[in-house]
Amino acid sequence: MNDYPEYDDPITRPRYTGLPTFMRAPYTESLEDADIGLIGVPYDGGVTNRTGARHGPREIRNQSSLIRKMNQATGISPHELCRIRDIGDAWVQRPFTLEGSHREIEAFFRSVHEAGVIPLSAGGDHSITLPIFRAIAEAQPLGLVHFDAHCDTGDDYLGSRFHHGAPFKIAVDEGLLDPKRTIQIGIRGSLNDPDVWKFSHDSGMRVIYIEEYFEMGWKNVVEEARRIVGDGPTYVSFDVDALDPVFAPGTGTPEVGGYTTLEAQMMLRGLRGLDLVGGDVVEVSPPFDPSGNTALVGATMMFEILCLLAETVSRQAR
Repeated sequence: MNDYPEYDDPITRPRYTGLPTFMRAPYTESLEDADIGLIGVPYDGGVTNRTGARHGPREIRNQSSLIRKMNQATGISPHELCRIRDIGDAWVQRPFTLEGSHREIEAFFRSVHEAGVIPLSAGGDHSITLPIFRAIAEAQPLGLVHFDAHCDTGDDYLGSRFHHGAPFKIAVDEGLLDPKRTIQIGIRGSLNDPDVWKFSHDSGMRVIYIEEYFEMGWKNVVEEARRIVGDGPTYVSFDVDALDPVFAPGTGTPEVGGYTTLEAQMMLRGLRGLDLVGGDVVEVSPPFDPSGNTALVGATMMFEILCLLAETVSRQAR
């Protein structure tokens, strides 16, 4: 018997209790009673240098126990708007081949998409977004709001095009991503090749380098993002290295000089009302941050995206 009726909902119980799931949502591997599926993708076979993002989903689950039910800033209570479930991991059975691993991830997300469930994922390295796009963007190319220090529109690196620095070029090549409805926010860092992000510019993507970001201010960046993606179906991809590494040191490719966690939250909140079809938070690498703070940041950004997706589901259900 529960002495506290307010704790009938497991999400409201003391946060040190229970098994960790994303946002303390019910865990199920069934897709029948879910509108939004929270999914771990523990794969980092596309990393070009520092590994560890395969451990991201488990630690993000753990840190997301700190997330409560309501977004205080927006008033959104996602669990009241739709059925949110932690539907487990898109884990790879044969992880030692990159392209084969992507096919396995794609198959998982294809079943999610065919069941009418909107995916919100925790990576894993950024190469996982490509197989997600292959699964959910068959009908028409998606728009993209992309938070990152890197454009991830490179090409061949040491014999492969499918690493975490190239998913969005391949997505455009395969007709999954509309480059003219793509905005990339926070790009910075040192380079070996001045033309490494040439594809982004040549294809028509809107690239906001960090210097322009700070000149514009986050509010104007949000307005630009809304103008670029328009009314069409749009995906949100958040690489934690978009943030300054003082806020997210636990990532494989940190770049000094990024925006703050609060600025990132404000930008995400500014995307309310868009036609959002999914999202992900990637490149959380717990071994590089024993404090757990980067995973907490990842969980927090995931919650902000969850609030957006829940509103989208609720709006479409009316």
